[in-house]
Amino acid sequence: MEASKTKENRVPPSSNLQGAPRMETVKPLHHRLPLSNINHNIMPNSHLNKLDLSRKCTAHTVQQHHHPQPPQETKKQNLLAPTSYQLDHDIIDIDDDEDAGDNAVPVFVKHTEAMLDEIDRIEEVEMEDVEEPVLDIDACDRNDPLAVVEYIDDIYGFYKSIENSSCVSPNYMTSQFDINERMRAILIDWLIEVHYKFELLEETLFLTVNLIDRFLERQALIRKKLQLVGVTAMLIACKYEEVSVPTVEDFILITDKAYTRNEVLDMEKLMMNILQFKLSVPTPYMFMRRFLKAVHSDKKLELLSFFLVELCLVECKMLKFSPSLLAAAAIYTAQCSLYQFKQWTKTSEWYTNYSEEKLLECSRLMVTFHRRAGSGKLTGVYRKYSTWKYGCAAKVEPALSLLVVLRVSASTRNCFGCFESLLVLEVGFESFTDLSTESFLPNGKIRIRIGMDRKELSV
Repeated sequence: MEASKTKENRVPPSSNLQGAPRMETVKPLHHRLPLSNINHNIMPNSHLNKLDLSRKCTAHTVQQHHHPQPPQETKKQNLLAPTSYQLDHDIIDIDDDEDAGDNAVPVFVKHTEAMLDEIDRIEEVEMEDVEEPVLDIDACDRNDPLAVVEYIDDIYGFYKSIENSSCVSPNYMTSQFDINERMRAILIDWLIEVHYKFELLEETLFLTVNLIDRFLERQALIRKKLQLVGVTAMLIACKYEEVSVPTVEDFILITDKAYTRNEVLDMEKLMMNILQFKLSVPTPYMFMRRFLKAVHSDKKLELLSFFLVELCLVECKMLKFSPSLLAAAAIYTAQCSLYQFKQWTKTSEWYTNYSEEKLLECSRLMVTFHRRAGSGKLTGVYRKYSTWKYGCAAKVEPALSLLVVLRVSASTRNCFGCFESLLVLEVGFESFTDLSTESFLPNGKIRIRIGMDRKELSV
């Protein structure tokens, strides 16, 4: 019973209505005997504001010090409340608002204008894009005279301006009557193995392929001379790049003595005349060194990037891309393969002059080459980069996430009331239409089958 009296005497805080009259001083409540008249505890002559519980109410926040309002007529209070405790919102009866009509809103507490302005300002600061700085990758080489920091930007600007003049048409093999793209691929794959056996510099390989393509674009050739063109191009590239050059006899021996010394020397003269002695051409290797420095690469990223760009040497379809684009796309694809997410920064974009969008087409082709590098007949690059000398870079999982493009072509509702969508999944240049809602996993990934492999990709 004592607890009942305590609860009965508890007073709620005042609603602090605008313009409401002040409460009179609360008189001491008389303690009543059990089962006695409870009206003795009611304070006489108090101002009551009776609340109709059947009515809807809403709470609007007001700023009394900024927007003072004139006193309003209020209902009599039916609750006892001290005047010292104030709330930061008013209780407004919507039924008293004649203009509310059908637009009456549910009960809610609205922030003050000052609070809303502050929230908007904070959101603007949080959503504001922070400009990523472009790092100076040559700052550490200013004391190195071999780095030629004063001219490095001009040098690569010149390479970029002339790189297209040293490129060939991707369809140039159609002008050949006795050889085709498949024969060219076999030749390049074999030369990669020769290059590895002779332990030549990387730039020698890229120059060799460039000389072969430029020569075949201008000169018709019979197929039995194709290998002769290959070894002769490598001989010329060795003379241009290497310190210790393999002899003519070494190349004759590597061809199983299919050609004589005179045939090699005669082909060398013909090639130099057709190419007009233009050997100083930008290759993907030149740009690779600069771009790898821009992304602050480690050895693993470097090896995987060279693996991807060497895979492109075999493919005739990659001739449509410039050397600088091949280099940038190889590094970008290698980053996606190693780190499972894209890391193309403002610094990378600045020094390569390629945005991420411009690299995607070339990168997706590289991923398809990477995926099937170990299968098929032309596996020279794969076997080379599967050795410990090259860090087993070929064993790295390809960046299949770059290949996934989901497109919703239709949607229907199944018997359970859930939406089932007919999805088309494009993986590289292959399409899979046998996906269903069961292919989607709770972790936000999608399960697909590519050949004999089962992959889970983030979408």
